Amino acid sequence: MAPSVIRTDPEELQMSERNTVLRSMHDLGLAAWFGGSLMGAVALNGAADAEGGTWRSAARIASVGWARWTPVNAAAIAMHLVGGSGLLAANASRVGTQKGVAASTIAKTVLTGAALAVTAYSRVLGKKIELASSDSPEAQDKAVKHPIDTDKAQRDLARVQWVLPAVTGGLIVLNALHGEQQRPAEQMQGMFQRVGSMTAWPGMH
Repeated sequence: MAPSVIRTDPEELQMSERNTVLRSMHDLGLAAWFGGSLMGAVALNGAADAEGGTWRSAARIASVGWARWTPVNAAAIAMHLVGGSGLLAANASRVGTQKGVAASTIAKTVLTGAALAVTAYSRVLGKKIELASSDSPEAQDKAVKHPIDTDKAQRDLARVQWVLPAVTGGLIVLNALHGEQQRPAEQMQGMFQRVGSMTAWPGMH
């Protein structure tokens, strides 16, 4: 059984279609996701703690800031996911034929899922603190019906706020790796390595 022939024409490798719009969506969305989470942890939350005076005032300041950022962050995440899905479809052949691309793609998918989960959990914690710090009658009624352990919510949020920049930062590193793997020389080397690994399997001639 002979391995399928993989074309490694240098001209074909270099002609990789431009996906400027998809790549821009992917990169800008990720940049906003990472930058917003890091700025929030370092600046917004820090400023709220420094200037709030009391726990309730600090929580309100931080909650207002995060509430304003949430729609922008959601749009950035959606833009990143659309761009990433489009790029994955456009580069599907390389994922299957170039050694190392599938592994980095899987790692990136796992990290993206983790970042989405952490983002959602952070928002849940943030809403709890927002509700507990609000003076509105509606919020007070909800707090009575569904008591909130604000100490635990704050402790969890203090930890999670640093996890998100770390995970999205990891996505940026993997994105840089993907860029390196798209170099013509890297593509050719990866394809030759994939062919070599296939011909080395027992029973293949």
